[in-house]
Amino acid sequence: MHEYRLFGLALRSEIPLPELEPRAHGERDAVTIRLGVVPEAPHDVGAPPLSVTPLGATLIVPEVARFRIQGGNSILVDRCGDASDRNVRLFLLGSAMGVLLHQLGILPLHANAIAIDGAAVAFLGHSGAGKSTLAAAFHDRGNAILSDDVCALVRRDETFVVEPGIPRLRLWRDAVERSGRDPETYERAFDAIDKYTVRTEPDARCTAMPLRVIYLLARDEVAGPKVRPLTGLDGMRALMENTYRGDFIGTVGEAPAHFQTCLALSREVPVFELVRPWDSRSIDATIAYVEAHLRALPGVAL
Repeated sequence: MHEYRLFGLALRSEIPLPELEPRAHGERDAVTIRLGVVPEAPHDVGAPPLSVTPLGATLIVPEVARFRIQGGNSILVDRCGDASDRNVRLFLLGSAMGVLLHQLGILPLHANAIAIDGAAVAFLGHSGAGKSTLAAAFHDRGNAILSDDVCALVRRDETFVVEPGIPRLRLWRDAVERSGRDPETYERAFDAIDKYTVRTEPDARCTAMPLRVIYLLARDEVAGPKVRPLTGLDGMRALMENTYRGDFIGTVGEAPAHFQTCLALSREVPVFELVRPWDSRSIDATIAYVEAHLRALPGVAL
């Protein structure tokens, strides 16, 4: 068994997971990942489809694997015969872990989080919103990456804390090229798509950090960069609509608890909509604008 750490959890896995870092002291009880047989099951919701049986939640990823996630502490992986290791790992560490986080009552936001002056800043948005591209630009300026795509939040001492995710960024080819990197020197994130895995530097990784600000990304080629606060229902709606695998909550999580967590988070952590141009030539202006906005926020220690 290989031992790793992810989202504050200790993982014991029969499957090598080179994306992850070795287990250290302090993680919660272990999550066991094993290879085995997961029978076909009628699916209920989502894409990839998910169903729940007395044996646990079954996640079906056609041509990749079936995953059984049970009790927030075990994942059984039944891979398709010709599925590549990278494709299996992508869904194991993504959607399957998302189900497990919901089982544990941990809030996973569809967000990238970076570290600035000892605190976490999250960029929220759907796939393709530019979360990883913006995080990569901050990373290239010396900011550590806390999470990529899945931002796991836990409540600790009355504070929402971001647990470290996978120490990498997944970037589309154009984003890799815009950052001055050569796509041919990186592995694809998934066999069939033009997206690449860029590992973060070892000295730019960090431990869990308190979340101080959330930005919901929006695109505007004319006006921007600019921000507007999302307060009350707007802020809570942004969090609920951008919960990672939020369509699974009614099946494997508790909808009332999710509602209350998003409500508390929107009250305790400021949420803003960040509108910015998509053009790569504007990335420096966007970063400068965000840094100035963070410095000007009252009551936010950054």
